[in-house]
Amino acid sequence: MAYEIEKSDAEWRAELSPEEYRVLRGAADEAAFTGTYTDTKEKGVYSCRACGADLFTSEEKFDSRCGWPAFYDPKDLESVEVQQDASPYPVVRCARCGSYLGELFEGEGFATPTDKRYCINSLSLRLKPGNSD
Repeated sequence: MAYEIEKSDAEWRAELSPEEYRVLRGAADEAAFTGTYTDTKEKGVYSCRACGADLFTSEEKFDSRCGWPAFYDPKDLESVEVQQDASPYPVVRCARCGSYLGELFEGEGFATPTDKRYCINSLSLRLKPGNSD
């Protein structure tokens, strides 16, 4: 799939830390309850750590007690893409650069407007504090 931001593997490795590369480009998950943003309540916009695209806001973040930051909707539906691959749950990627963000779960009974849980790795995100508009 073609993305707005295309870089070689070497370019991504040069720009990202080894752990960021493992998650964002290698589609690995960080260990549960270890991420920077798991329990963060600060207001702002969560952007893709690889390309800077705005993905989620603090307004859609909720405490799912799953060990990773959880959001019930992206900032804009076009900011993320959801792909069904060989994994049991749909994979969530940045629509701008294709970096791996996490997985999407639906129908778990959370009292949110969508009953969706975008379970996202902290290493895939960077919080820009402030207004989440």
